[in-house]
Amino acid sequence: MDISWLEQSAADVPAENQWLSTKEGICLSGMRFAKRRGDWRLGRWTAKHAVAASLNLSNDIRALADIEILSTPSGAPEVFLQDRPADVAISLSHRDSTALCTVAPAGTSVGCDLETIEPRTDAFVADYFTASEKALIARTPVELQPLIVAVVWSGKESALKAMHLGLRLDTRCVYVRLVDALPRPAGKEWQDLSPDPLASNPDGWRPLSVHCSSGLVYGGCWRFQDHLVRTTVSNLPLCIPARARQESGLAETSSFR
Repeated sequence: MDISWLEQSAADVPAENQWLSTKEGICLSGMRFAKRRGDWRLGRWTAKHAVAASLNLSNDIRALADIEILSTPSGAPEVFLQDRPADVAISLSHRDSTALCTVAPAGTSVGCDLETIEPRTDAFVADYFTASEKALIARTPVELQPLIVAVVWSGKESALKAMHLGLRLDTRCVYVRLVDALPRPAGKEWQDLSPDPLASNPDGWRPLSVHCSSGLVYGGCWRFQDHLVRTTVSNLPLCIPARARQESGLAETSSFR
């Protein structure tokens, strides 16, 4: 099985909860705040559809209850099928009513992240970025700096998720390299300055790598659309990522081929 990914929005999530397992329902009932409940439901809905697509399972609303997404002690999501560990690994992220799920073979270190494009202070970059990342920002045209800061930060988050450690680690223990040319604004879209290894893919993914102080290197990709940056990384060889496609009843998926 290759790596696949799927995005869903809050509008995709049904009001009822028949698609949740008993354990998931108990978890949901313990959440006090509406935003937390909404984000959690969106993440689970997205993950269940992503897993169904990857494993060619039914995505009927009741069949989804057999796909259970529970949290490990580290907080990372883990997939169970009818109370047994599924032969997949996943990563989840949600931001601004959008959720992203990446699905990979069991045992894969995989992480994904969503970030908004917004101004970040110099103090933020100084506190959380490495010297090489600061140099990248410094040589980036001013109008592109919010984008590149978001890409670097998101890449860090994805790698730390892949390590199952999250922001408990110093973010400077990993650094992000963008291995292609910077993009330029053209209307509402981002155009390439020069060709890159992933330029031909329809979703506009671009390559990056994340280097850990331990010597481990994650390969990954990033893309920008609708004010959100997406990143995904793993310890598997990287090819072109493609969007998961779903059909009613039985899910159809595209993947990292």
